[in-house]
Parts: sequence; structure tokens; C-alpha cells
Amino acid sequence: MKKQIPNILTITRILLTPVFIMLLFYEHPYSNFWALVVFVIASITDAYDGYVARKYDLETDYGRFLDPLADKILVSSAFISFAVMEIVPFWMVGLIIFRDLFVTGLRMVMNQKGFIMQTSKSAKVKTGVQIGFIIFVLVVLGAKAFTFFPVTDLLAMIKEYKVIYYLTITVTSLTVLTGMNYLYTNRSVIKRFFD
Repeated sequence: MKKQIPNILTITRILLTPVFIMLLFYEHPYSNFWALVVFVIASITDAYDGYVARKYDLETDYGRFLDPLADKILVSSAFISFAVMEIVPFWMVGLIIFRDLFVTGLRMVMNQKGFIMQTSKSAKVKTGVQIGFIIFVLVVLGAKAFTFFPVTDLLAMIKEYKVIYYLTITVTSLTVLTGMNYLYTNRSVIKRFFD
């Protein structure tokens, strides 16, 4: 049973994704707040399943395949939902998702053939920034349910100065640049794979 804990946490993250989306679109004053709670819980399972797998030497091929896939499902679902809600532009979301799916897909295919791609620190920073951005947007959406003075003022300032738009540009740029850096760092492995 202990061996399955990382995989159970990963599957839990996948199962939490539709719950997160339903709460995000559900028309109730506090539904966005609960969407934030679900997303944070799902993000914690991401950090914890990797920690458990490494600490107790429970890493498996199945886990190495499923874990990044679960991450992309959760994060991509959030970005797509924000685009549908017209919070962020579709073209930026398209770039973010294309980069993440392309790199993840390439890594999975190469791993199956025995080629291991090195994950750079910048890629981990990118993931942290993406999750931080999503949590920020969810906090802003959840805060709309609270109509007392300091919150409404802060929300008005965020809207006036297009804070979310400029943060989205930053996240998109970082995502694309880390994707290029990832391919450059692993260029020799990729070359051997295609030779």
C-alpha cells in the first residue's frame, strides 16, 4: 500500500481538477473561494507525491509518466478556464499550453526509449510562477464575494492597472523562455534520440 501513496496522490490531483472547474464556473458568491481551496489542495498533492516518492524510493515508470501529466491537466484546465472567462487572452494561454504539452510529450516519448531529459531549475521556477499566478487570480475572483471597503478598493486598483494582464504576459514569456532553455539544455540527448 505504501508504494502506491505517490500514485494515489497523483490520481487524486486528476480527480480534483473537474471539481475545481465546476466550482470556478458555478454561480455562487463563495464558489470561487472554494475553487481556490481545491486548487491549493491539488497543488499540495503535487509537491507531496514527489517528496514521498523520492524519500522512500518509490519512483516508478508509471509515476514518472502520470505525475507530469496530472500537473499539466490541472494547470492547463485553470488557464483554459480563465481564457473562457475572459480573464486572460486566449493566445497567451495557447502559448503556455503548447509549450507545456510539447515539452512533456517529448520527455515522455524519450523516457520510454531510455533517453532521460534533465529538468532544469528554471523549469521548476516556471511551474512555481504558473501556480502562484493561478492562485493570485483565484484570490482576486474569490475576493469579489467580499464587498467591504479595503477589498473593493484593492480589486478596483487591480482592474485599473491591468495587473492580471501584465502578470499573464510575464508568465507567458517565462514559460516560452524556459521551454527554449529546456530544449537547449537537453540538445545533445534530443540529437541522439533523433539520430
